[in-house]
Amino acid sequence: MCKNKTVFSLLFLVILTSKNSFSQCAMCKAVVENGDISMAEGVNNGITYLMIFPYILVGGLFYMIYKHKKSAKN
Repeated sequence: MCKNKTVFSLLFLVILTSKNSFSQCAMCKAVVENGDISMAEGVNNGITYLMIFPYILVGGLFYMIYKHKKSAKN
């Protein structure tokens, strides 16, 4: 029963926050449509730079956990 509540809560949260994320995309789209190619490339590069850091942090965290568990076994 608890698992069903958790799944329902997560699904509700995703549905609740999806409208906010679509509105932000519309704002970026409006800015890029009125600009030139270099502005669109700049927006895409900015998104790439912003997204790479969470992946690096999570990857580093998993690597540290892996090293810690590996040294604990020896």
